[in-house]
Amino acid sequence: MISSPYEKYRQSSVQTSSPAQLLLMLFDGAVRFAKMAIDGIESADMDKMTVNFGKAQAIVRELTNTLDHSYEVSKGLATMYEYISYLFTEANLKKSKAQAEEAIGYLQDFRQTFAQAAKLAAGQNVQHG
Repeated sequence: MISSPYEKYRQSSVQTSSPAQLLLMLFDGAVRFAKMAIDGIESADMDKMTVNFGKAQAIVRELTNTLDHSYEVSKGLATMYEYISYLFTEANLKKSKAQAEEAIGYLQDFRQTFAQAAKLAAGQNVQHG
């Protein structure tokens, strides 16, 4: 049962979002959790670090699992997502901010690229619709 107004809003926004918006939410979530994990490293809160790296990795797994392999680019994305997951694993094991920050950089680049692609696709749909 959802009790807080924020949770109701969040669930509603997920249920009414386009596939492109959901993809951007996943990137945002992975980055947010990775930054929280880095905060755990900095504050020596190993539980916070471990839990949040786990959440970030779960999102990267979801990104991998939802790739449409009918597109050639999916192979490269799958490889990059695997590498990002590896970076999160290493960052967690070694308490390495540098590896976490590298992974965050890739995720932010992907988010920016997909946001641009979604804008272009939306523009084409308006022109051709």
